[in-house]
Amino acid sequence: MEAGDFTDAMELLRGPARSGNADAEELIGILYAMGLGVERDDRRAFEWYLRSAMKGHPGAQSGIGWYYEVGRGMPAPDLVRAYMWYTLSAIGGDPDAAISLEEVVKKMDQAQIDAALELVEDYKVWMYPFR
Repeated sequence: MEAGDFTDAMELLRGPARSGNADAEELIGILYAMGLGVERDDRRAFEWYLRSAMKGHPGAQSGIGWYYEVGRGMPAPDLVRAYMWYTLSAIGGDPDAAISLEEVVKKMDQAQIDAALELVEDYKVWMYPFR
């Protein structure tokens, strides 16, 4: 990917991603989200990000948060889920997640924030049991 050969990158990432490598899954998500070496496909990008995010990959969790925040490829934005994923990403160590949280919270009311925090607690205990 660093060399800009996204078609080859996709081919090299497929095997590890299909074997469950969270880093490879997240990178394939990026390729689909940005249309690099493949046609842009928000549904496939989201699915690859989600596979990686559920394994605790902070970058993929931010990607999922962004999709929920802007609602790209979805019927509508879901700020509760965006906040949840950004928070999990921050717990996982993504340095940009705090900035994303600051922005999304500006669009939310207290009931939405409370609902998101409840979801964070549900996910956090099994995704990050020691944090």
